[in-house]
Amino acid sequence: MTRPSRVVVVGDLITDVVAVLAGPLATGSDTGAAIRVVGGGQAANTAAWIAAQGVPVTLVGAVGDDSAGRDRVAELERVGVDCVVEVHPGVPTGTVIVLATGDERTMVTERGANLRLTAGHVERGLAASPDAAHLHLSGYPLLDAASRPAGLAALTTARARGLTTSVDAASATPLRRAGAAAFLAWVRDVDLLLVNADEAGVLAGGLDPEAQARALSASARRVVVKRGGAGAVWCDRSATVAVTPSRRVAVVDVTGAGDAFAAGLLAAWLAGAAPRAALTRAGDLGARAVSLVGARPVA
Repeated sequence: MTRPSRVVVVGDLITDVVAVLAGPLATGSDTGAAIRVVGGGQAANTAAWIAAQGVPVTLVGAVGDDSAGRDRVAELERVGVDCVVEVHPGVPTGTVIVLATGDERTMVTERGANLRLTAGHVERGLAASPDAAHLHLSGYPLLDAASRPAGLAALTTARARGLTTSVDAASATPLRRAGAAAFLAWVRDVDLLLVNADEAGVLAGGLDPEAQARALSASARRVVVKRGGAGAVWCDRSATVAVTPSRRVAVVDVTGAGDAFAAGLLAAWLAGAAPRAALTRAGDLGARAVSLVGARPVA
């Protein structure tokens, strides 16, 4: 059997402090929760889920010169992710506090060393992966001015090397701050753009999901709108639309569900699957992710 081609994932590597709340947050008082400290970061999560499917994957990112950074890299390497990670002394590894309740989660973020990711390091990371066929960029580097040159360099370098490209829009609030027009200019002509329902609203307005996907296909060659429990929509520039329902599962924690979805979609699509089959694989991994606490597959 032919070995799958390598995927290079660029973006954030984070420590997640996940609190699965026992009930609504009691502001100014106490709320019971189950709390775990686990690996996170959109790019790192996606890389871990890609590796879990047997696809060779390299993560290019940045951490601080601290125990958290060393732990985050080591746990990724244990699950088969090759890490090309820039270490920044004097800067903490990024941390996110995740408040999870039901089918929603709220994140409080310190991106830390992720803001120090450089274009030169990204270029070196791609050069160190000569067997790569695809570049997947988490949107977070693009959404902050400090890391934006690294995100743009990832796309430019990947295209120059003949790789296909994909971008996950990352998060609605920083996307809104950056502005739809600017973001769509940065990702113009990527092979695949992934957005969730909130991000689609920021980028394409209050249309129905199929209309949002069609509108965004003017900027990206293919667009997938992730709709959580309502399934997903795929649209390419030939106006082909595939809509898939989601699997109904008991939700424990939705952290990382979109990252697992992206990993399943990429693994299937890069292996030649048709849109509907790729969305089905993506939905299966997303459903698996929400049944777990934390954003990574269980080793």
